[in-house]
Amino acid sequence: MSKPHILIVEARFYAEISDFLAKGAVRALEIAGATYERVAVPGALEAPAAVKIASETGKFDAYVVLGCVLRGQTSHYDIVCNESARGLTWLTIDPGLAIGNGILTCETEEQALERADPARMDKGGGAANAALALLDVKARLARG
Repeated sequence: MSKPHILIVEARFYAEISDFLAKGAVRALEIAGATYERVAVPGALEAPAAVKIASETGKFDAYVVLGCVLRGQTSHYDIVCNESARGLTWLTIDPGLAIGNGILTCETEEQALERADPARMDKGGGAANAALALLDVKARLARG
């Protein structure tokens, strides 16, 4: 298989956290020999739409979605977490896209920074590796 071409979708609501996630994802994709493009969206709710729009171009083999939702004092947190995850899950099932979900859902900024930092938990790298793993599964199953 040729080098996979991946789209990184970055929800930029928490820019510092997104930067850490992107750094980890880029590093993982470069180690794997993948090429990539990056696109920014305002927040996690817009990420599934960006993936769907991009998938219609036929340019990308897989998708890495990055962002963060921090608990606040209202139910908005639950809505954003659940609906962004639901949208991405739907896209992995129908139309069957290879997506690594790197949207963090944390109680505090400190938790998010620990998870996003490539030198610590590296969830951005983990999301990139998940997308590549799903892409590999698709390729293996297509070969029979």
